[in-house]
Parts: sequence; structure tokens; C-alpha cells
Amino acid sequence: MQERTGGITSPRGFRASGLHCGIKKTKKDLALVVSDVPAACGATFTQNRVPAAPVVVDREQLARSPFIRALVVNSGNANACTGDRGMEDARAMISATARALRVHESEVLVSSTGVIGQFLPMQKIAQGIASAGDCLSKEGGEAAAEAIMTTDTFVKQLAVETTLNGVPVTLGGMAKGSGMIAPNMATMLAFMATDAAIAPELLQKTLKRAVDRSFNRITVDGDTSTNDMAVIFANGLAGNLMLTGEADPGFTEFAEALEHLLVRLSKMIVVDGEGATKFVEITVVGAASDADAVKAAKAVANSNLVKTAINGEDANWGRILAAVGNAGIDFKPTETEIYFGDVPVLRRNYRIDFSEEEARRVLQKKEVAIRVQLNGGPGSATFWTCDLSKEYVEINANYRT
Repeated sequence: MQERTGGITSPRGFRASGLHCGIKKTKKDLALVVSDVPAACGATFTQNRVPAAPVVVDREQLARSPFIRALVVNSGNANACTGDRGMEDARAMISATARALRVHESEVLVSSTGVIGQFLPMQKIAQGIASAGDCLSKEGGEAAAEAIMTTDTFVKQLAVETTLNGVPVTLGGMAKGSGMIAPNMATMLAFMATDAAIAPELLQKTLKRAVDRSFNRITVDGDTSTNDMAVIFANGLAGNLMLTGEADPGFTEFAEALEHLLVRLSKMIVVDGEGATKFVEITVVGAASDADAVKAAKAVANSNLVKTAINGEDANWGRILAAVGNAGIDFKPTETEIYFGDVPVLRRNYRIDFSEEEARRVLQKKEVAIRVQLNGGPGSATFWTCDLSKEYVEINANYRT
């Protein structure tokens, strides 16, 4: 498996475009991605009980057919909490895309991101979709990745190549996310494409497992959005033998490549966390089970007290231990050890004879590793997060204005 430059149009048979249609003042705000042939589709959606109209509509679309040709995405307006009109507008975006591409409406998905509670400017969007259809290209992946951004500060895209039973295949993807990032699938918007041939049911199962190990392991601020989704398209143009089961030759390589792609995109989102100054990797080992380790790592990653301490470069191990204590798992605090990098700041039986200077040197780095050893079993898990700064408050206090 090798990483390469590029994104969602890197696999065979995918084209894209991104442009400004007028939702935002000047920046690109409409993306279109198209497969030359019908593609098997897998998707995971937000668990938020207030799903945006595109989430509801896409669930309906995929219930009708797991084969999709196109995806249209707007940024700057979430089309969330917009009632019946929002549903009509989401379906209108699908219809406009189907007309522009001359495909069936059942072959189109829609996504939106941005401010909640405002209606879409549908005339501008309809015109934008027509224009986006006219400028689709193999080179349009980066423009599409730029067009889905909101408070993001850089384009998030990547491609990987692998071999399935002797046949080279490519996976590419793009993501957006900077705030409202919390692990409860999805955690942002992420769209992936591959030229591998894989059955829809297996693709869905593989995506969900990869999401659980990537997008569901990141957090910026503990908030899960109304619009979150992760979608993958597989058009089969690589020509490999169709993957239909996990025992098929090449499936392991495909699953590993997909998880690698999703983890890398996930880390890009954390690095770009709103106001973030540090990338933080939190690993919990020695839990009674992997599930308990996930709960503990998530509790630490979501703790505002931990995140602010990291921002202040304060080796406050007590906040980490307290977060684990709030995770709802059984463990022995007296057996717990905590490390900042390779510096032990807490040993068994609450031994804390560590060097504040050495711990601070770890926390002064842009990338900080925290390890929590519970010493109570075989379970382990890793989460990725960032610090919480004054700038985060400033960004979100003025998001609508």
C-alpha cells in the first residue's frame, strides 16, 4: 500500500468539480462528484436526533438502491432544521443533478454543511449544479474538496494504492471538518471513492468497521453535527474479481487500505481543529476489554479540562485520571499509570515523583502523546484530539456573523 497525491478523483472513472454558486460571499461552495458507471455505495450517518434534510433523503435513496452515480454537496448552509421546505430543497438538488448529468434521480446523493436553520438559495444552487456538470474533470477533485470546506483552513484529501490479488486498485477521498467534531458516526463530512469491485453489502460492512476505527476515534469539541456522513463509492473499473466476502483474496488488503485512508483523513481533521495548537494522541492500554478502553480514551479526549491543560502546557495528570473515572468502566485507580510521551507523571499507588520540566517539554511540542496504563486487562484503544484554545471560543462565538 502506498500513499499518493490526489483525492476522490484518483481512482479510475471518477470526475469532479467545485465552484462558487453564491451561498458564500466569494469562496467555492458547491461540489459535484460523478462516477462514469454506477458504483456500489456504502454510507454511515450522524446519530444526532436532529438529522438534516440531506441525511434523511440519502437514507431514503440508499434504501431504494445501493448503486449511485453522483454526489452533490453545498457548503455554507446546512439545510438543517428547515422542515418540509428543507426536504423539498434536498430532493430538488437531487433532481437538478440528475438532469444535468442525464442520470436517474435514484442514482444521486446530496449533502450540505454550514449554518443551521436557514433555507437554501435554490435558484443559485440550481444554476451552480448545471455549471458544475459542465466543468467535471479528472483534475477536479481538489476543487471539490475546497468547495465542501466551512471553517476548515486547508483542503483535506488523499489517495492510496494497493493490490488486490495481483490487480492494482486506488482509493481516494476528501473530508471536511474543523468544529462540531465528536465520535458518534459520523463526525464530519467524508467522501471516498475506489475503482475496486466489491459487493454493496460487504462495502457497507467494511466502511462501518473502518469508520469505527477512524472517524469515530476523533474529537475536537464533543459536539456531533446534524449533517455528519461518510460515504464511499466503488465502481469496479480496476477489474479485480468482485469481492463478496471477507475470505476472498484481496479483501484484507482492501480493508487495510480503506482504514489507512480514513485514519489519515481523520487526523487531518484533528490537526485543523478550530483554534487548535496541538495534535494529541491518547492511548489507553490495560483495560478489561477494548470496549472499556474506547470509553476511557473517549472520556479523556472529550474532557475540556484535559484539553485546556494541554493548551496551557500544564502536566495536570489529575484531570486525565478524573476523566477515566467518569468513563463508566471498572478499573483500579491505584493500579493506573499515566505517561506524557515517555515521561511517567503518575505511577501505581499515586506515585508522582516526576520532573515538571521534562513533562512540560513534552507538552510544548505540536504533537503530544498521552498513554494511560490501567494494568487491568488486554483491552486497548487510541483516540485523536486537539487542545482547546481561546481562539476556539472566538471562532464559534462569531460563526454566523
